[in-house]
Order: sequence, then structure tokens, then C-alpha cells
Amino acid sequence: MSVYQKLLKVKEEKGAGFLVLLDPDRMSVPEIVDLAKKSEEGGADGFLVGSSLLLSTRFDEAVREIKSNVSVPVVIFPGNANQVSKHADAILFLSLISGRNPHLLIGEQVKAAPAIKEFGLEPIPTGYLIIDSGGLTSVQFMSDTQPIPRNKPDIVKAHALAAEYLGMKFVFLEAGSGAENPVPDNIIRETKEFISIPTIVGGGIKDPNVAYQKVKNGASFVVIGNFLEEDDSIIEDFAEAIHISEKTKII
Repeated sequence: MSVYQKLLKVKEEKGAGFLVLLDPDRMSVPEIVDLAKKSEEGGADGFLVGSSLLLSTRFDEAVREIKSNVSVPVVIFPGNANQVSKHADAILFLSLISGRNPHLLIGEQVKAAPAIKEFGLEPIPTGYLIIDSGGLTSVQFMSDTQPIPRNKPDIVKAHALAAEYLGMKFVFLEAGSGAENPVPDNIIRETKEFISIPTIVGGGIKDPNVAYQKVKNGASFVVIGNFLEEDDSIIEDFAEAIHISEKTKII
């Protein structure tokens, strides 16, 4: 079974998937491994590994050590073509379709494709959309693109539909790491109603109740990132909030 199929199975069985973002720039390898273990024990369904910039040379080591210590999928969430590792299970083959920077629409993808093929990584084509979060984020600055305004759901919907028609398997609605505000619920809801492919939502989600609302409004997967670096005591709370089918069964 491919990683993509495994993720779809998670969504089908649990209502939505809980993905934890691990950033090698923000933590040492032992710290990343420790958080990965705690996250899997707490109910995480998979890991995204990547960084907007990548200041260190430990990316490959981090991916290898994470993979060696967990059993759920480890998927690269690349900020550029240098973030490719043979130790991962798959890679989100991102195209930043909300922007008009050619390097992130196709340039970095061309650079990364040969390595992905050589390593035998499973590419998962993903339409990446940056949504305004109320402040300048790392991904916005590093991508040199303008985010889609928070009050323009029609623009998001049109871009998401284009991603589906281009054959992409996921749409990723991103507010940005450490965002002031997460992606608005109405944007998630209207996008889900407009397209037929799963939606990943991440950035600025710091409360399990907020994560629950993202799922209730149509998020297929919710990504929790640097907030868990500060407080890993609520991993299980996030898992329970996101796994809405299991939550319903318990109730």
C-alpha cells in the first residue's frame, strides 16, 4: 500500500488525520526523535519533515533517525530542492500555486525530481496555497509571494480546483509556521465543497478545539507544528480533537 493510500485510509477510518511537522532547523536530532516518539504514542498518524530555510546540514540525519524510531509514515515537506532524503517514505511534491514565483511553481521541482526518482521516494503531488494569517510568516518571506487574502474564499477555491484539474492529490492550505491566525473555517468549508480531493490545513493551530473546528469544516488532515515543541503535553488532546470519527464513537 502506498503512503498516499495509507493516508486516505486514516482519513476514512478516523474522520481526519493528525500530522506533526518536525523542523530540523528548530530542534536537534535527539529532540526531534523524542518529540516524534511522543507524538506517535499520543496518536499522530504521520510526520512531515521540512523547513522554510534549512540552516543546518542535519536534514538527512534527522529524517533517518525519525524513520528509525517510528512506524507511521515519514513524509518530506520540502522548502526547496535540497530537502530530499532517501530515508523518508514519501515527499509532498509541492507546487506553490497561490503565488507566481516560477521557482516554486516548477523550478525547484525540476531540480528535485531526479533525486526523488533515484531514491525511490513516493511523490505525492500537492497544490500549496498560502493564506494570509495577519502577519508576515517565514514561508511568505522565503517564497517571495503574496498570500491569498483571508476574506477572498473564491480565490482559494479557484486555485484549489485548478490543482485538482492538474492532477494533484492534495490541496494544502497553509497559514504559515507560527502564524498569528490559522486558515479561516469558511475558507476550509467552501474549498471542501468545491473540490473532490483531500485538504491539508496547517499553520497557527495552537488549541485542540481550533483543530476540531478545522476538521468539522472539512479539513482532511490537520498539521500541528512548532506549538508542540513548546508544549508536548497536549498531543493526545490534539489527536482526540482531530480524530473526529473516534470522538463520535466515544461519545
